[in-house]
Amino acid sequence: MSNKSAVLCGYGRNSVATLTEFLEAMGFEVVSGERLDLLSSQKASVVFCSISDDISENRFSALVDKIQIIRISRENLPVYCTSDGNNLERIVRAFRAGATDFEKWGLESNSAPERLLNQAEKLPKEDTNPSRRDGSAGFHGILGQSIEIKEVFNMIAKVGRTSSTVLIMGESGTGKELVCKAIHKMSDRHKKPIIPVNCGAIPEELLESELFGHEKGAFTGATTAREGRFQMADGGTIFLDEVSEMSPKLQVKFLRVLQESKFERVGGGKTIHVDIRVIAATNRDLEQSVVEKKFREDLYYRLNVIPLHVPPLRERSGDISILVQSFMNKYQEKKITSIKSVAPDAMDAIQNYHWPGNVRELENLVERMAILVEDSTLKMSDLPERFLSGKKFEPSTEPLSLLNIPDEGINLREVVEDIEHRLIKKALEMSGGVKNRAAQLLGLNRTTLVEKLRKKNLEGAKAG
Repeated sequence: MSNKSAVLCGYGRNSVATLTEFLEAMGFEVVSGERLDLLSSQKASVVFCSISDDISENRFSALVDKIQIIRISRENLPVYCTSDGNNLERIVRAFRAGATDFEKWGLESNSAPERLLNQAEKLPKEDTNPSRRDGSAGFHGILGQSIEIKEVFNMIAKVGRTSSTVLIMGESGTGKELVCKAIHKMSDRHKKPIIPVNCGAIPEELLESELFGHEKGAFTGATTAREGRFQMADGGTIFLDEVSEMSPKLQVKFLRVLQESKFERVGGGKTIHVDIRVIAATNRDLEQSVVEKKFREDLYYRLNVIPLHVPPLRERSGDISILVQSFMNKYQEKKITSIKSVAPDAMDAIQNYHWPGNVRELENLVERMAILVEDSTLKMSDLPERFLSGKKFEPSTEPLSLLNIPDEGINLREVVEDIEHRLIKKALEMSGGVKNRAAQLLGLNRTTLVEKLRKKNLEGAKAG
């Protein structure tokens, strides 16, 4: 049984057959065909693409998209391309999509693409230790093989090669910042900086200075001039997380940056021009925030050029075992755990859990188990009590059935505010006032919960 495998795709049966013979003679197990498939590449040692100048533009574009998706899924997987012609524009596009190397080769040459084959022969053998195989490699930590996450991969591949504004939507803990990093990695701006800003974690009175910078003496404590995050990101990408938390005043200034690519520092009059790509993220329904007059409609449409939804973990439960194995591998490499496997009933319980904190919560669980469990197998009895019911999460409909709308109607906003108020108080009670735990129970970032507590005058909680 070979311990090296190659995925080979191409347009022209004879060239594919010939390359297959070369690779098999070198000891590779070869999966070949015209289509380049994400799943078949997951455990491959190398990918070969045989490109002919005669193939249509549509087929070549489809191949380029597949190369991008595969490199997103497996950042370090070598992708070698051969071509029987001199179409420089296509060669450049293949490299931009993520091709590792290129060699001109065709059947008429009567020889093998020796340089690429020599490189393939020197590749390390596949890791045959099953405890270290998670079934998928990652790109900036994005793991999975489900249809839902592959759709995200596909979107990243499509938008990565543009400079369009992207609005990433998804619950807390789904990996929105990782998606942003992947988009930046695939773009022409990847050699320039990516600057993150958590709009919900920075107090409103400081956020303007953080974003736009300030001049000396602009306010008390401004002893020197300082450039803001927009200026730091010039030529690259700025990532605005929790953009829904931005105040109306800042939304106006931000809109101008999106429209005109220019701004002034706080306390300054000089106009600064920047060339940046904006990627924003939110765990809120921005359309509803627009309806409630909490978010500017014109800014929303400026941000929502390309919407990208990151699914919650409960909607891609098939990826949970891959994620668990990957997190366990990390702690094994750090030599802080003896866990090598998960008992089937324990894995079922983990997959059936509703994961309000999504991938972040799953990683926290694995870290906790890695430290506390001393056995080589994670058992059902090792899991926290909330995993032991064995029931799939189903949102309760009972509270809605108890609600009545009187003939004179209701104020929906006040009702929703009251329900939110009571749920936050309940979460604080259940967590003993520990904010981190209360935020997890509510599926919120801690900073978001802290802001809600401030607005609702519920600041009686512990600082945990």
